[in-house]
Amino acid sequence: MSNPLLSSFTGPFNTAPFPEISTAHFQPAFLAAIEEAKKEIEAIKTVSLPSFENTVEALEKSGKHLGILSALFFNLNSAETNDELQGLARVISPLLTAHANDVLLDQELFQRIAQVYEQKESLSFTAEQSTLLEKTYKSFVRNGAQLGEADAETLREIDQELAQLNLQFGEHVLAETNRFLHLVNQKSELEGLPQGALEAAAQLAEEKGHAGNWAFSLDYPSYIPVMTYAKNRDLRKTLFMAFNTKCAKGDELDNQDIIKQLVSLRHRRAKLLGYESHSHFTLEERMAKSPGTVFEFLNSLLEKAKPKAKLDVQEVAELAKKLDQLEVLEKWDFAYYSELLKKEKYAFDEEELRPYFSLENVISGVFATASRLFGLRFVPNSEIPVYHPEVTAYEVYDRENQFLSVFYADFFPRPGKRNGAWMTSYRGQYKESGTDHRPHISIVCNFTKPTKSSPSLLTFNEVTTLFHEFGHALHGMLARGVYESLSGTSVFWDFVELPSQIFENWCYEKECLDLFARHYQTGEPIPAALVEKIKKAANFQQGYMTLRQLSFALLDMAYHSQDSSQIEDIKTFEKEVLKATELLPSIETTRISTSFSHIFQGGYASGYYSYKWAEVLDADAFELFQEKGVFDSHTAISFEKNILSAGGTEHPSLLYARFRGREPKPDALLKRSGLVVGN
Repeated sequence: MSNPLLSSFTGPFNTAPFPEISTAHFQPAFLAAIEEAKKEIEAIKTVSLPSFENTVEALEKSGKHLGILSALFFNLNSAETNDELQGLARVISPLLTAHANDVLLDQELFQRIAQVYEQKESLSFTAEQSTLLEKTYKSFVRNGAQLGEADAETLREIDQELAQLNLQFGEHVLAETNRFLHLVNQKSELEGLPQGALEAAAQLAEEKGHAGNWAFSLDYPSYIPVMTYAKNRDLRKTLFMAFNTKCAKGDELDNQDIIKQLVSLRHRRAKLLGYESHSHFTLEERMAKSPGTVFEFLNSLLEKAKPKAKLDVQEVAELAKKLDQLEVLEKWDFAYYSELLKKEKYAFDEEELRPYFSLENVISGVFATASRLFGLRFVPNSEIPVYHPEVTAYEVYDRENQFLSVFYADFFPRPGKRNGAWMTSYRGQYKESGTDHRPHISIVCNFTKPTKSSPSLLTFNEVTTLFHEFGHALHGMLARGVYESLSGTSVFWDFVELPSQIFENWCYEKECLDLFARHYQTGEPIPAALVEKIKKAANFQQGYMTLRQLSFALLDMAYHSQDSSQIEDIKTFEKEVLKATELLPSIETTRISTSFSHIFQGGYASGYYSYKWAEVLDADAFELFQEKGVFDSHTAISFEKNILSAGGTEHPSLLYARFRGREPKPDALLKRSGLVVGN
């Protein structure tokens, strides 16, 4: 049987032929693609007089097939993995790391790039060409091109170790999540759980061979309802402890030593390259620029949020004492009593909303919102191959009815998929020889599954999550750049959350909700009174929620802004870092770090602060939409042109100022979050 990965894909829009691909196809395809990329690099080095076109642009265009293969493989390893694929990842990852090092440590290639870079003042460039030249030169310098031979070899060794440890961390988290199952055989123990959660638990038990029971996993759609609604305190504690001790039990899936190795190696790497810490290295290429700026930003928010957070916790604790004579509010109690407090204060029950948010309707709504703002049209296409039967593929068209993108949507939990929600791409966008190569974009989520009696009915939080990931998807789909490495979401990490977080704002606007929020049984639109409750409850517990986000960001920065190689105990380290944000009793056996995949598996090391950073941008940007009208076409076109389509072609500060007419101000975020006096 021929290997479909060894040639160009022939499916609609050159989509990947998923059903034809087996795990055995990947390794030979990767080896061939690496050899092809090496030949392209060698060809660049044979040109007698380096120029922007024959060196910098040629390097940008090299390795396209390798890039497509890598995206395909690692996306599958996140969304539809198995033991065989994970084993192969441990083989493929070192090959790719070695190849990247071969390129970035190639002295002859670097000298040619440096030659072009030194002439930049005398050459005429577009803004995008200037950005590409700057980024290319810096990527070599920042990845060891100026190191001596011995140090370069050390760098290679560090990068190989880091690649393997990243994979291992993620494998452990997925395995720990998958192996947990808690069974309940008495319905009386499940008091408070909504009917949909009960049905889902019964369905999960049946799927796992325990019909007649109720089963709970650590997947969010199973875990969150228990923490929010279960009156049974022991059940809440059981799931909380399982969730928050993931990979911290001293067994074969323990991640504590892996964390120590990761932070130590990252620090060694940064020092080798001449930086004070991993954070100093990372933040050089961020809007924030330095750890000092990040700490100043986080501590400023901490100062504003902590007094309100203390009041938030006090309010919940008082209610718990009043209702159940609870003397000590524990972490597994907070969400439950917080939900009761929300009902008391706003007559608001999250479960009231579910019937208006069937997944099918919310998908229609997110498409309708994109259509109103940016003129997009989504057409399902069953001829486009997918990697799992639950995945739906769409063709996307722009306001001129030109093909824009392929879009894959994958919504439900399963054993081969890691937890959480994310956007990714299978192909980037770029222009070459007069052709605009359009992207293949995907969003992957873990939402509430349909039951025997009802469709998938989302919580409001799941609705905002879908809008969030779709905002990222728009950033990818609307890309109009020349160079793939500057296209779509290839922007500074503390800017990449702006498109996603701003898109969440439409979920709170009645004009948007009226497009799709209809009762799944009666078709009745969501009542205005319920929309008003959503708005009024939007600031509920914002002090506490802000403090929670700050705790993650501060922990990330603590690991990476100093030499953390001497950490002896992860829990002790966490406890010291988090004491400024800890308002509930600490629990000795729990760990945040051991399943903190954002920073130890994903790309958020020294970057978790970017969620709060981007909140400043999104609140400030959405304020303009509110002033002009949330579907104002002029504002939407400006946002599309200056933010979504521009990608990383210019510095984000320039792009943002071009859209907003000025630099961002924090006022809108503080007002929206209720963290300023009088709000």
